[in-house]
Amino acid sequence: MPDISVTMIVVLCAAAAAAGWIDAVVGGGGLLLLPALMLGLPSNVPLTHALGTNKAVAIVGTTGAAVTFARKAPVDVRTAVRIGLAALLGAMGGALLAGVFSKDTMRPLIMVVLLLVAGFVLLRPSFGASAGGGTVSRRRVAAAVLLAGLGIGFYDGLIGPGTGTFLVLSLTALLHLDLLTASATAKIVNVGTNAGALLVFSWRGDVLWGLAALMAAFNLLGGTAGARMALKKGSGFVRGVLLTVVVALVVKLGLEQWA
Repeated sequence: MPDISVTMIVVLCAAAAAAGWIDAVVGGGGLLLLPALMLGLPSNVPLTHALGTNKAVAIVGTTGAAVTFARKAPVDVRTAVRIGLAALLGAMGGALLAGVFSKDTMRPLIMVVLLLVAGFVLLRPSFGASAGGGTVSRRRVAAAVLLAGLGIGFYDGLIGPGTGTFLVLSLTALLHLDLLTASATAKIVNVGTNAGALLVFSWRGDVLWGLAALMAAFNLLGGTAGARMALKKGSGFVRGVLLTVVVALVVKLGLEQWA
């Protein structure tokens, strides 16, 4: 493990706990966790080590949240696992190509998509308020496997910001889920995206396992607490956090774009 002060380790563990909570409720914990690692690690540590360590930490909290949701939320685990396996493959492909595409060229596109998402959620207060009801067609499940699984999984391995948020929105739209059930389903899929990227980063030797293990314990606590709060508060609470995270993502990407 790199030479990091005790104070910085405490800060990183606190960031891991907060990121776990955000991820469990609506996704987007990487907004906090990855920048914290980039700032907290010594300047001589490669960026890829921050990316790999981020995935090693995030997968623990996401798994804890997924288990909590699966026990208490009306999740179609079989469908979620199918999408998650596709997401694992997509994330592996994205991680292998990480660095090929310039993030500077991707940020404006991501910002536009997020602004459209925020506008849609604001103008459609009924979006995700309740489930559509009835059996979801095979065509919609197949679309979710391709778009939410392979597509967003690839994006997570390649770039990453807002993956959980995109998963919640796409699953709500494609499978006619309420936001709480979509968030619960997204956690299972997100385990797949994190696992796929982590496999590649591990193979490359880009994970600081000692630091990751310590931070992961706090991420797990935050993720479990966030999942329980989302289950208690319901879809309205998830919608509020969703909008907050989307706005935070846009601000963060905007600052990076024009810095």
